[in-house]
Amino acid sequence: MCVCVRHWAGLANILLPRSVQGFCTMKLLSLLCLFSVYLVVWSNNIETKAGQFFSSGHTNNWAVLVCTSRFWFNYRHVANTLSVYRSVKRLGIPDSHIVLMLADDMACNHRNPKPATVFSHKNMELNVYGDDVEVDYRGYEVTVENFLRVLTGRMPPSTPRSKRLLSDDRSNILIYLTGHGGNGFLKFQDSEEISNVELADAFEQMWQKRRYNELLFIIDTCQGASMYERFYSPNLMALASSQVGEDSLSHQPDLAIGVHLMDRYTFYLLEFLEDIHPASTANMNDLFKVCPKSQCVSTPGHRTDLFLRDPGSVLITDFFGSVRKVELTTETINLTITEEPVKERPMHGDLQKERQSYIDQLPVSEIIHQQQSRVKCKHVLAAVRKGHHEIQQNGVAMGRNCVSHSLRTQWMLCVRMTFSKRMSITFSLLKPVFFQPIKVTPNSICAIEA
Repeated sequence: MCVCVRHWAGLANILLPRSVQGFCTMKLLSLLCLFSVYLVVWSNNIETKAGQFFSSGHTNNWAVLVCTSRFWFNYRHVANTLSVYRSVKRLGIPDSHIVLMLADDMACNHRNPKPATVFSHKNMELNVYGDDVEVDYRGYEVTVENFLRVLTGRMPPSTPRSKRLLSDDRSNILIYLTGHGGNGFLKFQDSEEISNVELADAFEQMWQKRRYNELLFIIDTCQGASMYERFYSPNLMALASSQVGEDSLSHQPDLAIGVHLMDRYTFYLLEFLEDIHPASTANMNDLFKVCPKSQCVSTPGHRTDLFLRDPGSVLITDFFGSVRKVELTTETINLTITEEPVKERPMHGDLQKERQSYIDQLPVSEIIHQQQSRVKCKHVLAAVRKGHHEIQQNGVAMGRNCVSHSLRTQWMLCVRMTFSKRMSITFSLLKPVFFQPIKVTPNSICAIEA
């Protein structure tokens, strides 16, 4: 650049008069100074954006979106949750990183004039249900226990991955809750409630178990600010739609549906998020200005004392989006794969023939037959001890049983009973080929050999 300037100045000395030469030289120097200042500012701006881009230290984003209300008149709470769900999906968080909990299925409710739809704007302008909604917890699955299990990771082994919050110490998590609440509690399905103490302890367990890097908590309910008063875990930022003692009001009644479509705070939050794109530079201070009291009627609140970074340096996409981070390294990484030499296989003629033989199988049928015969012999011996009459009866019955058994196993068992002073009984096993008698006494062990 300096050579070009000198060359131009030399031509100007030859072709132009001295007065004009001085003016042009000053003009050129001023332009060069402005250009150099622009380069310095631009490079500093790039460094600032890069530092802001990597300042959060997270590598993945997760979202837990919960609607805690049932029944048709709570239509707006389902629309609130689905509106946030639509926004985070549009900004890049996939369904695999979203845990969606809806306490009621408004899209399939018989009162819905347009089934399979949930609208968040009047005149049915925006359907937030869509065609690709993946609800992970539906209906009576939305309980305080399941919600706390999702946060803390204490799930049964049979729980599928879609119902788990598989975050780590480099995860930024967005947690959004909407429903009916009061001072220090949030109702689940009008049957149970979660307190601000239980919620604070769950976040502390998440921090101790290294389940998040930074956490953004948003709640749209009456007296919502009371839910983050007991938080004490680091790297946690909280927003609420109303202060203690205030109600969170609904918005946009629809005559065709017969209920309000959304709550005021979430409605203006959705309008704000519609202008956010993945490369947006909007920060959390801009989010704090969403829905002032003139619009919400209630007073939105936020808490940032537990958060380690300046909210002005925290991008909206750090929680509502999923921007991939690229980390630079000066280390050299070898990507070549060292191939191991392939061992030469011997030819067929060099293979040694090994003798292979089968192990003798266990004679199961013979063992079963022997066990059955021993059991039957024990019954006959017991009868021998009781007397001559019982011996005769049991012996005849035994003979009949043995004959029926021989018909099944192609064996013939003949019972020949002789009574003497020793009260001996002779069993004879007859095969088609040979005859083998076996003598049994009351004091001996019965054994039948095949």
